[in-house]
Amino acid sequence: MTKLLEPPEGRQVFCRTFEPTPADIDENGHVNNVVYLRWAQDMGVAHWQSRAPAQEQATWAWIALRHEIDYRRPLLPGETAQARTWVAEAPQGPRFDRFIRIDGPDGQMCAQVHTTWVLIEQATGRPRRVPDWITQVFT
Repeated sequence: MTKLLEPPEGRQVFCRTFEPTPADIDENGHVNNVVYLRWAQDMGVAHWQSRAPAQEQATWAWIALRHEIDYRRPLLPGETAQARTWVAEAPQGPRFDRFIRIDGPDGQMCAQVHTTWVLIEQATGRPRRVPDWITQVFT
């Protein structure tokens, strides 16, 4: 990724904040890069749990196929991160792309993540085509 991620006009966006803990700070005095990956995972899960009905959450689950992360500036101890996530316009079979942007308190991007998720049927553990209702609820 080289361009800054922004959600398309009219796209549903899920937001939350993250407060780094002392364990999140590395030897360089800022949030460790691996923490951004954990926050991206947390954003995807929280977004799913906030929009999908409970019975559907019991039927379906998501697994990460691929993560791509760009780091732009450090997030320092005591700074609050503002995170936003949204999904691509349309899935491709069982795959659905998710985008996460994590900004510092000044609104400047600290990191951005592009993750490809795969929908699985929990009973079988097998990938399944993303149903239309999921596309409608999340886009």
